[in-house]
Amino acid sequence: MRHFSYLSALQTAGVFYVKPANITKDSPKELLEYSLGATLYMPATRTDISDLVSGRKYPELCSMVLCLEDSIADSEVEQAERMVIHHLQSIYESLQNGRLSTSDLPLIFLRVRSPEQISTISSELGEAIDCLTGFVFPKFSLDNASSYLEQMIQAGKATGARLYGMPIFETSDLLEKETRYSHLSEIKKLLHSYKEHILNLRIGATDLCGLYGVRRNCHTTIYDISLVKDFIIDVLNYFGREYTISGPVWEYFEHASSRIMKPELRQSPFRESYGDEGLRFRSQLLSEYHDGLIKETLLDLANGLNGKTVIHPSHIKIVESLNAVSKEDYLDALSITEGVNGKVGVMKSEYSNRMNEIKPHYLWAQKVLRKSTIYGVYNENHNYIDLLSDTAQTSTVTQYGH
Repeated sequence: MRHFSYLSALQTAGVFYVKPANITKDSPKELLEYSLGATLYMPATRTDISDLVSGRKYPELCSMVLCLEDSIADSEVEQAERMVIHHLQSIYESLQNGRLSTSDLPLIFLRVRSPEQISTISSELGEAIDCLTGFVFPKFSLDNASSYLEQMIQAGKATGARLYGMPIFETSDLLEKETRYSHLSEIKKLLHSYKEHILNLRIGATDLCGLYGVRRNCHTTIYDISLVKDFIIDVLNYFGREYTISGPVWEYFEHASSRIMKPELRQSPFRESYGDEGLRFRSQLLSEYHDGLIKETLLDLANGLNGKTVIHPSHIKIVESLNAVSKEDYLDALSITEGVNGKVGVMKSEYSNRMNEIKPHYLWAQKVLRKSTIYGVYNENHNYIDLLSDTAQTSTVTQYGH
């Protein structure tokens, strides 16, 4: 898959200084873990999954999760297992007969209900397991962590498939202060032995809020919910140095009457970041729900989270476009990584507006260069607004996820 592949060659050249590269599930892990972007969750009971993948219904889609857990009823589990096996086998058949190319295949993950479900489904999939990039582990805790990881590794060995795991932190023992720190420490020790198999760590904000009967509205980011913000800070502190951590779900999407004009945006961060032109664009094309998603995604990025869980196709372009790299950041990252020879400690930035210190900014620069390969680098005076010109034409299909 390639981010922004729906753009024509002319559009790509106009928007990007460095074009996004092709990524597959077999790409190096240090690139793949930053490549998920907007990860679309959908219930495994949907009847059109294989058709929307093979037919590229959402050409902007680069990663997706088929959910066998909270998005389906307990009574639907057996039906969902049969359907997900059917869908993956159908996608595999499309790859074999040339209807779908490997370069157009999104990264596909399966969110299971239990460790045992990994073995059951993997054995039924046969060669079609090659369509999977890995598994998502819900309610990940000390009670089930080893079982999830061992079942996935055994499935990979039995089928010859390269599979990755994505744990979701969303249980009460990790949120409650009485047990949080000891349990996070033990999980960190456990994950160390499986590090090569962990692609992302994910934060189940909906479940975490639900434990205390809290739900944010469309004007409130997850960082305004103190309980979860505090948890995100601790997860970053424990795991952010060694693992890629994904941003939590934004649970609002647009309906027909939600696009509004908001005078108060004159004082908003959107205007401060993108000026009058950006403000006019947002007022004309983006709903209040999209405005909240933009604000939360920018806060994700500012705090070191990469990618985001999404539940609606209209979210994909917004998250993806915000992950592309500015030319200023790219040029600074290049100069920082080129300056590690020890001959200089600090230098003026390429745009002469900020200080670049080689040692403190080196890790940041490495991440920027990885993301520039994956999402591309904007041309001068271009940003995500250039990629959202058709955001108003959103789908009415409802998804679900965490």
